[in-house]
Amino acid sequence: MVYAVLLLYYTLQKPEVPAKTKATIIGALGYFILPLDLIPDFAVGVGYADDLGALGIALFQVAMYIDEEIKEKARLKLSSWFGDNVDTSDVDGKIG
Repeated sequence: MVYAVLLLYYTLQKPEVPAKTKATIIGALGYFILPLDLIPDFAVGVGYADDLGALGIALFQVAMYIDEEIKEKARLKLSSWFGDNVDTSDVDGKIG
């Protein structure tokens, strides 16, 4: 989930990304951080399902703007936070 958030965050910073796409990203990231959710985050096992869904939908809608530079920035940030053994291949395979 953190990798998806970072991909959206770095895509948001690209100047060539259209305003409509940036609005989609802001909406998804906003929903992720808001304490009021469709499914409360403290619900064990399903609390983050709606957050993950919102992030996934946003990722698919903005995937055309996610290039290798953005992926690399996100991977570097993940490595600095969690170490070098982070596997991003699942998300990368889904967004191309």
